[in-house]
Amino acid sequence: MVVDVLVPEPVAGEHSVREPALVRARAFRAAEWAVVVSAALTVGTAPIEGSLMAVHPQAVKIPAVLLVGSWLVLRFWFRTRGNFHPVHVLLTALATTVLASTALHLSGQFALQYAIRWVPFLVTAAILVDVASREIKVRLILAASVVGAVLAGSGGLFSVIVSGERRATGPLEDPNDLAYVLVAALPLVVALELGGRWWNVARVVLVGVLALGAAATFSRGGAMAAAVAVIWLIARGAISLRTLLTAAAGVLVAAVTVAAFAASTLVAALGEKQYIAGSNVDSRLIRWQAAARLLGENPVLGVGPGGFREHYAAASGLAEIAEQTPVTHNMYLEVGAELGTLGLLLFVGVIFTALVSTELALRAGADHRTVVAIQASLLAVIVASVFLSQQYYMSLWSMVAAACALHLRHPTQAGG
Repeated sequence: MVVDVLVPEPVAGEHSVREPALVRARAFRAAEWAVVVSAALTVGTAPIEGSLMAVHPQAVKIPAVLLVGSWLVLRFWFRTRGNFHPVHVLLTALATTVLASTALHLSGQFALQYAIRWVPFLVTAAILVDVASREIKVRLILAASVVGAVLAGSGGLFSVIVSGERRATGPLEDPNDLAYVLVAALPLVVALELGGRWWNVARVVLVGVLALGAAATFSRGGAMAAAVAVIWLIARGAISLRTLLTAAAGVLVAAVTVAAFAASTLVAALGEKQYIAGSNVDSRLIRWQAAARLLGENPVLGVGPGGFREHYAAASGLAEIAEQTPVTHNMYLEVGAELGTLGLLLFVGVIFTALVSTELALRAGADHRTVVAIQASLLAVIVASVFLSQQYYMSLWSMVAAACALHLRHPTQAGG
């Protein structure tokens, strides 16, 4: 039996109403996907910026530009509501301080160049806090950080085993910078959980690449930062001692394998590192003293972005003839010398707010392993930055964003 189905006649003008709405819905979904993809790429490609710059000098900026553009479309064109966190006030104030210090020292040799480095990181961090609290998961930020760091670590190991370099560098010019990126990502592996036997094997491989890559840099600051991160993970119950020993055994086996292929290079690198260790300590102490002197003489807005490099020779009394424009090798002293007391307080305030946010999120019900992993990564950044100038690396800003976004995702008890 055939049943006749009555199909209502379309109302006049109905298609003309539905089609624009359908187009707008598709455009909205496209903007959301653009935000997700560009956020992951912004964080994930940062550790391999050297490789991207070798392809094209501006290639490393493309993901961040796409993130800003897609976020503007989503928030202003489609008028979606963003999320506010107290760290946004601090980031805005810090950006204002950077611009004020730049304007005051605009004639400086490096002022504009370093201001252009500062502001994008602050803007990107502010946007990541917003989108990671709504459009994308915090774990995506963590996964992107790990993937990028593993690629960088693989490049570092390749540079030692195949290219015969004394210290691992890979896509970053300075071995210490590579160590910083790798140890900051190392504890984040704990927060990633896909389940299954194969994932457990993959996790050991990820840890092995990150740990071996960091070890191959022979960075003492990186080693101290990694130790602090691991201790924190154990102390907060994110990993067991048994798991740690199992991972350590796997890394040791991999280390012996790597050493078999690059034994002569590693022995030479270790000897070279021991030879210059004393002079490195002396030079860093001189730079720290110079930075403290500059901060004391310019306490309000410092000597301007990049000003330490410009004024180092005079502030140190020509202590290093071979290095007239070095970095401070201490993030806090460099920020203080260049942005003054106000800039330093705001900068430290951003990091402190991120750490407090993780604890508030934990009390409000956030996943324990994720919280502790972010905390351990931030602690690794804090410790490594005592010996390195790392305010221009995404490892810091992405973890600040992840911490604050996690807080926004668990507001119940945090706001109470």
